[in-house]
Amino acid sequence: MQTFDEINLNKQINKALIELGFVTPTPIQAKTIPLLMDSSRDLIGSAQTGTGKTAAFGIPSIHLTDLSEKTTQTLILCPTRELCMQVANDLKQYSKYVENIGIVSIYGGASMEKQIKSIKKRSHIVVGTPGRTKDLLNRNKLFIDKVQRVILDEADEMLSMGFKDDLDFILAKISGENQKLLFSATMPKKVASIVKQYMNDPVTIAVDRVNTASSNVKHIFHMVQARDRYEVVKRIADINPDIYGIVFCRTRRETKDVASKLMFDGYNADALHGDLSQSQRDDVMRKFRKGHLQILVATDVASRGLDVNDLSHIINFNLPDDPEVYTHRSGRTGRAGRKGISIAIAHSRETRKLKEIERVSGIKFEKKLVPTGEDICKKQLYSLIEKVKTIEVNDEKIGPFLEKINEKLEGLSREELIKRFVSEEFNRFVSYYKNARDININSKDSRGGSGRKSRNNRGSVRNNRDRSSRVKFSRFHINVGSKNRINPVKLIGLINDNLKSKNMEIGKIEIMKSFSFFEVDEKFSKPLIGALNGKDFNGTVVKVENSRPAPSRSRDRARKDGFKKSRTSNRSKNRLKRSMDNRKFRKKKK
Repeated sequence: MQTFDEINLNKQINKALIELGFVTPTPIQAKTIPLLMDSSRDLIGSAQTGTGKTAAFGIPSIHLTDLSEKTTQTLILCPTRELCMQVANDLKQYSKYVENIGIVSIYGGASMEKQIKSIKKRSHIVVGTPGRTKDLLNRNKLFIDKVQRVILDEADEMLSMGFKDDLDFILAKISGENQKLLFSATMPKKVASIVKQYMNDPVTIAVDRVNTASSNVKHIFHMVQARDRYEVVKRIADINPDIYGIVFCRTRRETKDVASKLMFDGYNADALHGDLSQSQRDDVMRKFRKGHLQILVATDVASRGLDVNDLSHIINFNLPDDPEVYTHRSGRTGRAGRKGISIAIAHSRETRKLKEIERVSGIKFEKKLVPTGEDICKKQLYSLIEKVKTIEVNDEKIGPFLEKINEKLEGLSREELIKRFVSEEFNRFVSYYKNARDININSKDSRGGSGRKSRNNRGSVRNNRDRSSRVKFSRFHINVGSKNRINPVKLIGLINDNLKSKNMEIGKIEIMKSFSFFEVDEKFSKPLIGALNGKDFNGTVVKVENSRPAPSRSRDRARKDGFKKSRTSNRSKNRLKRSMDNRKFRKKKK
């Protein structure tokens, strides 16, 4: 089979496929569609996300629908609301010109009443999550006794999410002869048990191997300490100014933590996890699909149903336990003929995991060093120049201001203008990454680090202990905080830009909601206050003043120990006094 025209599909479907640009079927479509058109055999499809499997089972389901019957003829089960909605939308596109066909999606987090109305109106094909499908069956609002095809999409995820009991309930409700189709990116033992229990002599269709990685994806890994993984994510983002990718985390908690840190540090990022409401999830996915977000931090389950073809990077914040999950993650980039990069952030105890992924996926990891501060600054500089070079100039709008601009810039040479212009944006990166430590394992300086900055969990910036022990710091209060969109990087830039000094040491930074604290070398205290006070930051007039030193843990412990010691001493004195009084009393009595 060479093209979709050679398949004996009805004209309405062909018309829609032409509009969608479907010319040549993907391998899974080429093998699956003819079989489903001519046979009622059960089928197992081994296919990863992005291989076109929705069309592989969706197009035949539409073609084989008997429009004279109002009953549900195809039931498609998906693990998540997002995938459920995506599959239903795809099927509606394929059937755009098929009159009176009913395609209904049913899932939790949305109005059940509206879904029931849609089912009653027309529901030839129902796409649902196991939980909502079971609920509607129990309420006698969905009837599947005449279903001819049952399709389990992403079966491995449905089972890993604990839907086995729901699937058993649903499949037991289907009576008579029907065709069962199972599609899965991976084939663990749980999926094999479903096959054995419910499928009859299924034919297996695999596109190459289910665990074969895309040849368009470059696989690299960075070897760092586990505590430095977040720093690696930031450096990857900084050295790739146009990054558009997903950071995969293992747990919801980790996802929320990484995403909140990225947003706090000024990156265009958001999170996708199971704790979000349906409207929140829809909003995040809409923004990411439209490219309004550069970085999405997600769990494997939450990201199912998110199909974006032009992702540049996949970042594995930690390696998955199942090697095939890595292949599934990396397969989200390098699509539609584009190149992609999949990055694994690993530590020394995960060498075996990397080798196992290589063995199972048939890939070869390339070890690369985490970018240095110098590398990042150089890349950001050239990226800035490229943006300026290609920016569209509106002569009509800017023309009236040119005379005044030229007047203000009079006396500056071309070279000076370029330097000042570039420094306006570039200085922030230079300040932040000045003497940035090497975080690579088995690399020079990787143990203690010679750099100036590292981050704690609160986003504070601390100087290297050895260096800061030689500098006496003064602490300051500034009247801007997170609500003013300041973060440690921007605060460092604000200090350095206005003080115009590259030799000043900056200590601890603490960002609060409406104000912040920071430490600088006390030698710069007076000029700092003069330089910053009265400056504008995002519409707020900056006010800086000296603050008391931050409470020391050791000092607090000393106070606590002293208090305990004092209490112990007083107790001893009281016991001694009572003892002496008792002795005197007994002596008098005698």
